[in-house]
Amino acid sequence: MSYVVLARKYRSRNFREMVGQTHVVQALTNALTQQRLHHAYLFTGTRGVGKTTVSRILAKALNCQGPDGKGGITADPCGVCEACVAIDSGRFVDYTELDAASNRGVDEVQSLLEQAVYKPVQGRFKVFMIDEVHMLTGHAFNAMLKTLEEPPEYLKFVLATTDPQKVPVTVLSRCLQFNLRPMAPETVQDHLAHVLQAEGVPATPGALRLLSRAARGSMRDALSLTDQAIAYGSGSLEENAVRQMLGSVDSTHVFRLVDALARGDGKTVVEVSEALRVQGLSAASTLEEMSAVLQRMAVVQAVPAAAGDANDPEAAEIARLAALMPADETQLLYSMCLHGRTELGLAPDEYAALTMVLLRLLAFKPQGQAAASSPAPASSAPVARPAEKKTLIEAAAPVPAAAPLGPAPAAVPAVGAPPGRVLPVVEPPAVRASPQRPTVAPVNGRPASEVVGVPVRVQAESRRDAATAPPPLVPTEEGNFWHETVSALIAREAVTALVRELALQSQLVGRDEADWMLRVERESLNQPASRERLQAALHAAGHAVRLTVEVGAVTDSPARRNAAAAAERQRAAEEIILGDPFVQDMMRDFGAKIVPGSIKPVITN
Repeated sequence: MSYVVLARKYRSRNFREMVGQTHVVQALTNALTQQRLHHAYLFTGTRGVGKTTVSRILAKALNCQGPDGKGGITADPCGVCEACVAIDSGRFVDYTELDAASNRGVDEVQSLLEQAVYKPVQGRFKVFMIDEVHMLTGHAFNAMLKTLEEPPEYLKFVLATTDPQKVPVTVLSRCLQFNLRPMAPETVQDHLAHVLQAEGVPATPGALRLLSRAARGSMRDALSLTDQAIAYGSGSLEENAVRQMLGSVDSTHVFRLVDALARGDGKTVVEVSEALRVQGLSAASTLEEMSAVLQRMAVVQAVPAAAGDANDPEAAEIARLAALMPADETQLLYSMCLHGRTELGLAPDEYAALTMVLLRLLAFKPQGQAAASSPAPASSAPVARPAEKKTLIEAAAPVPAAAPLGPAPAAVPAVGAPPGRVLPVVEPPAVRASPQRPTVAPVNGRPASEVVGVPVRVQAESRRDAATAPPPLVPTEEGNFWHETVSALIAREAVTALVRELALQSQLVGRDEADWMLRVERESLNQPASRERLQAALHAAGHAVRLTVEVGAVTDSPARRNAAAAAERQRAAEEIILGDPFVQDMMRDFGAKIVPGSIKPVITN
């Protein structure tokens, strides 16, 4: 006897053997028990979830004669009567299956419908099963509409499709529709264990878990992969052999990558990527496995109790990585892994694309969590502790009119003041060259041209409060200067992309001849590369300064000023429209209303 593949050998013969489609089985069982039978059924769902199988079981339930030949319509066909055996073997004359993918024209459908005028020969009902019904042409659909709506009492239609959106609504309205869902990996794994036990094939839980995940919810795909794995493993299923067959990435590689990304260890990331290349493992599978691990980490971070599955050998490692990586960074990495899979086909080498995706994950890591192995650029200033902020205490003093415009003298900190940096004051050239300058008395006996940057310990801002209620715009003198500078850079297209966002979203909190201090609210903007490019753009614009960026609350940034100006223009435009006499007449006499969002200010050069 020739070998029968597992997908055919273990096809369900009755509703009790159906796996993973309880909602469909229950509805059909109750309908058959109560004799509430519809004349047309439509089964939808992805490949290999049981559409054809449930159609054959339904045909047997309608035509079953019982072991004694005296049975009637039943929800539990016997499987031994002439009708049940003939339907299982595909030779029941009153059960017709039409493949609409290859018989999609009006002539084929017309030939099928011509048989509808004849009563059943062997069974109680004629059953017409049309598979992949969405492939029929428009004329074919139109030809069957009348018969589908009012068929003879002995005729039942069963339609199946993987794409119900392509089925005309006139057909959908005539059918009782059931959606067969993709099966969960746990359901597939349990069924595979049952099948392999019946076949006498030893299998490890890890191998079954890989096969159930690779099936993507399709039981037929799972059984076909199992057939292939049995042949590959010489009659047994081991996790390593199944992983090699599928080209799946070992979870240890994924855990090493996530751990290295959490620690900012770029060297390990590149080494693991090269190891994947040497072993010939799939780059797409790597990103897919990383997405799965990051998703589980996000669940553990949101619900810590979800980490306590004793039956899962990976649960402990998932919990460790979840504690090692912040929740927001987990979400960022997950999103980048999903989008990175679409880039693999665009690159000439998928492993190079994989390495770039992994390095991108590392590049977008917040600076405060960067690894010690990745030193900061020489141009960046030391990062202050989260509980510390810098403030500038300025003191002004008179400068004689005849005093030379040379470098400011070294400043001496005031007595009792905390230690800090001594910075010279920068004054506009017009003021420095003016012979008549206002005189201000020295403060605390200190010279005029000194600025002392004093670190002051303050309570860290609450990120949650900053996100939900941003501080209002508070214009400052430094904000005026920074807004003009950034606007000039943008107008010349000197800054783009992330550098442009850094400039727009930052606030200039202090500046002198050589150092400018910016403040941003989001750590993701405070990247060394963006800071260096903004600094280079300022150098090209004539500002030879060194930038320092801190994270904190921002009350005056170019972005806030632009938003406030746009809001003011919008308000003025709405006032003009609402104050127009014609508009008022239309609203008063005819009940006209202005569509929200339809008023746009006109920006003139």
